[in-house]
Amino acid sequence: MSVFKLNDQAPDFKLTGLDRKEYHLSDMLEQNDEKWFLLIYFRGSWCPACMEELDELEDTISYFDKHNISLLTITHDEKTSLEKMIKEHQFSFPVLLDEDFSFLKSYDVYYHGEDAPYEDHGEHAEPAYFLLNEEGKVLYQQRQTNPFGRPHAKELRKTIQYIRKNLK
Repeated sequence: MSVFKLNDQAPDFKLTGLDRKEYHLSDMLEQNDEKWFLLIYFRGSWCPACMEELDELEDTISYFDKHNISLLTITHDEKTSLEKMIKEHQFSFPVLLDEDFSFLKSYDVYYHGEDAPYEDHGEHAEPAYFLLNEEGKVLYQQRQTNPFGRPHAKELRKTIQYIRKNLK
């Protein structure tokens, strides 16, 4: 189980996107041109709150592009459901598959298992957010234990602005 302090180096990961490209954090950092990374773990294509959030992020993707931030979304949902989701919603950002839960474990994303205190669509991960700087250091993190209380695109933009303004 990993818990990060701000400015800790984020764990490396290697995941395949639905675009069939391989995404390896260490490679992205090595090839980096001062880009930050916003990593968002979402519950799955079956989650209406997630779809609303991802649609909102797509609608404001120009903000992230303008501020040199790569947006990567991650889930362990089924590939066929995700392919249908991408086609239906026309997402331009990568959707990465965490099939073996390696990202979930190394980033300590909350998993709502059968031992959870309440029922909620079966077993699945809950939303989590990680903003990494160009060196892969953690600037912001938020892990949810349920689908509510997550930051929307507007709050994420405010957080990014705040952090940029107050960097040491």
